[in-house]
Amino acid sequence: MRIAVIGGHGKVALLLAPLLVAAGDTVTAIHRNPGHAAAVTAAGARSLTADVEHIDVSKLAELLAGHDAIVWSAGAGGGNPSRTYAVDRDAAIRSMDAAPLAGVRRYVMVSYFGARTDHGVPPDNGFFPYAEAKAAADEHLRHTPLDWTVLGPSRLTDGPPTGGLETAGQGAVNGTVTRADVAAAIAATLRDPATIGRTIRFNNGPTPIPEALRA
Repeated sequence: MRIAVIGGHGKVALLLAPLLVAAGDTVTAIHRNPGHAAAVTAAGARSLTADVEHIDVSKLAELLAGHDAIVWSAGAGGGNPSRTYAVDRDAAIRSMDAAPLAGVRRYVMVSYFGARTDHGVPPDNGFFPYAEAKAAADEHLRHTPLDWTVLGPSRLTDGPPTGGLETAGQGAVNGTVTRADVAAAIAATLRDPATIGRTIRFNNGPTPIPEALRA
């Protein structure tokens, strides 16, 4: 497949690209900072510098044309509420609206375990803008005609891949998961049509990743 990873210099994205390339895919890493080109190239991806916060739907469609799938792994990084809404909600939604114009049906959103419209985060909590932005973006995606999957990993940790997950469908509650296993989950999701139209929340656990994603 030809896969566009938006947020291609993120920690998860840099672990994802080598997995996809090893499987024979072509990866375009879309990233904001031109200084990150060498890192994404070293991961095996084609570097494409673009600031998705400030480009419109038609320009996004141009960037995404020719791909078979989109992975949204971008984020504002917190700390600035207005930018959080601009990236994690508005730019994400624009990418979803651009996908059909670009002829791309498959869309994988990297969200987080607790993302939902009734997230329960108080408005005076610094996490509130992110919780609101992700909930809105995920909900918009669910109402598109795209072949979508929302992945909701729990708190991210570093460390080697374990190869195993436990999903909310298996009874998991919010815990932790390594970034390496999130990357492997994204790669497996792209290959499995049984994940289309589903929201999959997960931690590290005992079930092999492809099997856990179907639970």
